[in-house]
Amino acid sequence: MDAEVTTKTDEQWKRELSPEQFRVLRKHGTERAGTSPLNGEKRDGKYVCAGCGQELFASDAKFESGTGWPSFWEPLPGAIETSTDRSFFSVRTEVHCGNCHGHLGHVFDDGPRPTGLRYCMNGVAMLFAREA
Repeated sequence: MDAEVTTKTDEQWKRELSPEQFRVLRKHGTERAGTSPLNGEKRDGKYVCAGCGQELFASDAKFESGTGWPSFWEPLPGAIETSTDRSFFSVRTEVHCGNCHGHLGHVFDDGPRPTGLRYCMNGVAMLFAREA
């Protein structure tokens, strides 16, 4: 994965991502709750974008939200961007990779201290990089 590449065609993304990763990252899909192996990940490390390798979240910002998706109270500095999502008859804040703009999930204001935020992420949109 090339962290310097921010734009690719759908065909290029399809060659590099699994069908589920493509559906979530490039087509704004959502994985089923409770299906990500990252839910149970407890080791020290970083969660990175499955599309481009951008570091997104540190393991020490992860918490158990009970939602079935990996949740974090804070992203790494400059790692993400947000936009307004008006789908499904509601207004939510969508979270994207700051590098490749892949869809990661949504952020809500019902998280723990110190931020009070819950970054509810699709595990399939991320990979775990264990610290050496």
